Amino acid sequence: MIKMKRKRVCHFCETGTVYIDFKDERKLLRFLTEQGKIIPRHTSGTCAKHQRQLARAVKRARHLALIPFVADFTR
Repeated sequence: MIKMKRKRVCHFCETGTVYIDFKDERKLLRFLTEQGKIIPRHTSGTCAKHQRQLARAVKRARHLALIPFVADFTR
């Protein structure tokens, strides 16, 4: 039996977002892993246009120290 996967829909297209603001930390943290890496398109379901805007916003927020470059790593 083959299980059909549901196509992921871009969260930003769905909500009608025109510009991804780098100052909205809560929205940006949703698209980061625990280590602080940006989640790729095929996993998050964002379209190419919004993935580019998301990456740019995350990088700007990192440089302004709104979000960390990497998460705290403890052994």
